[in-house]
Amino acid sequence: MSFSSDIKSELAQIMPDKRCCMLAEIAGILRTCGSIRLAGLNKVNYRLMTENAAAARKIIRLMKEYFGVKLELVISKNMMLKKNNFYEMIITEDMRCQEILRETGILKVKDGFNVFDYGIDESLIKKKCCKKAFLRGAFLGSGSITDPEKAYHMEIVTTNPVLAKDIIKLMSQFKLKAKDIIRKDSTVVYIKDSSQISDFLNITGAHKALLELENVKLMKEMLNMTNRLVNCDNANMDKTLAASEKQIAAIEKIFEIKGPEYLPVKLREIALLRLEEREASLQELGAMLNPPLGKSGVSHRLAKIMEMAGKL
Repeated sequence: MSFSSDIKSELAQIMPDKRCCMLAEIAGILRTCGSIRLAGLNKVNYRLMTENAAAARKIIRLMKEYFGVKLELVISKNMMLKKNNFYEMIITEDMRCQEILRETGILKVKDGFNVFDYGIDESLIKKKCCKKAFLRGAFLGSGSITDPEKAYHMEIVTTNPVLAKDIIKLMSQFKLKAKDIIRKDSTVVYIKDSSQISDFLNITGAHKALLELENVKLMKEMLNMTNRLVNCDNANMDKTLAASEKQIAAIEKIFEIKGPEYLPVKLREIALLRLEEREASLQELGAMLNPPLGKSGVSHRLAKIMEMAGKL
């Protein structure tokens, strides 16, 4: 199973305790995975589609518990996309479809006519718990999160820009900074920041997925830190070798022109040691002397040798 499927399976296990939250979650689901179908004069059906079996089961359970409606499930194969199953449910006119759509804020009556409302009905999300329930429903309907091993990306696909803006506004009340983008005939609400995705999972109740995401983030941070330390060590090694080459060139120049005896005893000692230990750091060179010498002392002696070589 994918990371998104695991999340939806976890969210599908959460049943709201309050009826207001139950209605808000139903509204979130209907908004993001449903579409109206005309069924004759002044009659409509509402078609729900999902590729997630757990989400389909929860939709059926929610509709039965809240509206007393028993939805029939039709399973079909998607031959274009790796033969995944499609789960289809239809709320018919006989099931009080228009009443359900009005209660979830999808249909409004204006001048005696049914009008489709594209935004979120504010009366459904007055309470904080209902706001969370709506976001959970919206994600169950059309949400997805990329495997965090690959990238950090969460999205909810909406049917229109108005709904997308309302979802972004709703998310902002939990300090989630989502954005939207047009993709073909849909408007996609997305978040790319890993900490924000973690917050979304916490808000909607996907705590198991949250722990998994945080574990992946921790492993990535540890790997990045290791890489930075290795790069830093490599850079320091390169710097040490470059400095060593200059020091060796200066020593060889003095020995060639004047001979080793030209250098005072202490400078000659460090010069001979540098020729033997070409890759050693200043600290390592100092530790090899008898008595040992600190890094600054070694640096001072080598600098003096290079100054003397420069004068020849």
